[in-house]
Amino acid sequence: MPSLHYFLQFRHALLLVFFALVQVQTQAQQTVKPAELATLDAYYQQALKDWDVPGMAIAIVKNDSVIFAKGYGVLNATAGGQVDANTVFGIASNTKAYTAAALGILVDEGKISWDDPVAKYLPYLQLYNPYVTQSLNIKDLLSHRAGFKTFSGDLLWYHTTYSRRQILERAKHLEPEYGFRDGYGYSNLMFIAAGEVIEAVTGKTWEAFIQERFFLPLNMTSSYTSVTQLAGKPNIASPHGFDEKGKPVPTTFRPWDSWNPAAGIFTSVNQQAQWMRLQLNRGTYKGKRIFSEDASQIMWTAHNPFPVTRQAERMVPSTHFQAAGLGWMMSDYEGRKVINHGGGHEGMNSRTVLVPEENLGVVILTNSMSSIMTPVANYTIDKLFGKENGRDWSKFYLDLMARGRQAEKDAAAKAPKVKPVKGKPTMPLQAYTGTYNSPFYGDATIRLQNGKLELHLAPAPTLGGTLKHWQHDIFDLEWKNNYALLTPTRVRFLVGEDGTIAGMRLDANNPDFHFSELKFTKVQ
Repeated sequence: MPSLHYFLQFRHALLLVFFALVQVQTQAQQTVKPAELATLDAYYQQALKDWDVPGMAIAIVKNDSVIFAKGYGVLNATAGGQVDANTVFGIASNTKAYTAAALGILVDEGKISWDDPVAKYLPYLQLYNPYVTQSLNIKDLLSHRAGFKTFSGDLLWYHTTYSRRQILERAKHLEPEYGFRDGYGYSNLMFIAAGEVIEAVTGKTWEAFIQERFFLPLNMTSSYTSVTQLAGKPNIASPHGFDEKGKPVPTTFRPWDSWNPAAGIFTSVNQQAQWMRLQLNRGTYKGKRIFSEDASQIMWTAHNPFPVTRQAERMVPSTHFQAAGLGWMMSDYEGRKVINHGGGHEGMNSRTVLVPEENLGVVILTNSMSSIMTPVANYTIDKLFGKENGRDWSKFYLDLMARGRQAEKDAAAKAPKVKPVKGKPTMPLQAYTGTYNSPFYGDATIRLQNGKLELHLAPAPTLGGTLKHWQHDIFDLEWKNNYALLTPTRVRFLVGEDGTIAGMRLDANNPDFHFSELKFTKVQ
């Protein structure tokens, strides 16, 4: 019978072979050939046309070097202007990784702990029950496990005049979607809270801290933490919405400074590449330690796993897990751990992807609300993995979207036609006027002007619009500003037991905002 010593020697030999194979494989992946970059360049140019995107910029980091950085298309679909690798875009929720790393620095300095209760720093933040309020910790803020549904409460920052504190003080009115730490719900509000923790601990605004601790040491001299800093700056991409035919239309940025810790950074791919270098080097940039390896490790740990859907399994069979880290999302792909995040501004979409085992990072910034950044990132990763006969991700997603649109058309054609009941509102227009209050949101007023009803939202003066009767006590809302994230919306008035108007609701099939959370009651 073979001895234990024999088995140990055999196992040791196998390990040596394994590590040798890994070393050979890794060495083979160290160099990216110019022909591979030329192939990617051509692919990006074609994708820009196929997706009808005005402008896009892409940078690739490999082994602590920027091996590719280039812009495509125009700054503005109407005015033109060439996009290059220094063009500034809004990176939106890619900002969240900066906020998490800022808190990591404070942990390194012993000023906070990841497990500190948020109530220690923000006593005014009250949530849906006392237990959650007292138990909510820093990690909960950064991993989307507070119990809210995705995007819950976002109307509090969208075009409103509320400060960050005022937003968080109203969060107590939000209802949970699931149990505390028992599910995943993407929360911008919790990252706003994270930014407020930074200010409470340091006495510096989130904006000042990000500038001092990241932008300066990384030489990100053309990166900004607010829309208000963009005025007069050169090489700024314009955001774009869509017209009735789905064509890109230039819009303008609005200053939503209250959401900055969640999504407020503006930068270029050349400068975001420096951020990727810092991340891939586990907190070190050009030999200087910015945050610790321990902080990097905990940010890249799966704190809030969520299911891989059957559709995702079919699309990418090599993915076995998905989870939220701290300011990052993560999954596995082709045997490697992938750290990533997307960003969606009103008129711009972006994506950052890191593959630590390959010392690889990719960033795609666009001035479009299309989903081009996901297939472009996927195709880039496949090519740099050396994957043979990889999928044409751009075509795959375009075909998928086309089938989805056709399915919607077919369903609409088969659905019974709902025609509005001809006639007038059930009450005189004056009966709908007055002041309405939402404890969560604030006041709204309905006014009668020149024979038409108008909706005015006190917290958001640029929202609201004119009401056009649809049927019964329901009116179509014609928004006074055509913001890219707004969708068709109706105002539905509620009749009380006494036969008078008692409240109103805003009904919208909007993927970004839950108008159902407003729940207005007539108070005057």
